[in-house]
Amino acid sequence: MKVRDSGMPEESVWAGFFSPESILASFGLDGETKDVVEFGCGYGTFTLAAARLVGGAVFTFDIEPDMVATVCEKTSREGVWNVVAEQRDVVEEGTGLPDNFAETVLLFNILHHHEPVALMAEAFRVLRPGGRAAVIHWNYDETTPRGPSMDIRPRPEQCVEWGEEAGFFCFPQDRFDFRPYHYGLLLRKPL
Repeated sequence: MKVRDSGMPEESVWAGFFSPESILASFGLDGETKDVVEFGCGYGTFTLAAARLVGGAVFTFDIEPDMVATVCEKTSREGVWNVVAEQRDVVEEGTGLPDNFAETVLLFNILHHHEPVALMAEAFRVLRPGGRAAVIHWNYDETTPRGPSMDIRPRPEQCVEWGEEAGFFCFPQDRFDFRPYHYGLLLRKPL
């Protein structure tokens, strides 16, 4: 099931909205981090940054074949060999990864999906006990330069509720302000 479209801009515009390395470091990704799973690779903005940071592999999924092809082309061109990119409908088919597989799951700008709890449930399933789901989304503010329409744009509290419904918990210190346009949450799978 395709995510409700939020009008993906050109890649050069998209890249200007983020500092991927800084955001990933805020979530604790570093050379000690093993396998990471990303739902929705898009242009690979976070995929390649994560692959350069972590000690394991990045398994990334997108429903759009063009996005997966873009990531594969970039990883080949840039000599990044620890990325496995697959075209897949994660809500309908799951990731195909085993239970308790990954240390971290990235849910970046995707929870405006029709079925956010299904995404969270799949993230929970593939995470090891004690694993983390990192979430970023556009601020609930109509003055952001883009993002999903306000009627489908989730507030941080909604994301936490969906995460709790899937089995996660979120500490108050695990909330981030990625100015000027995004917020972040770190959801944890119990040990």
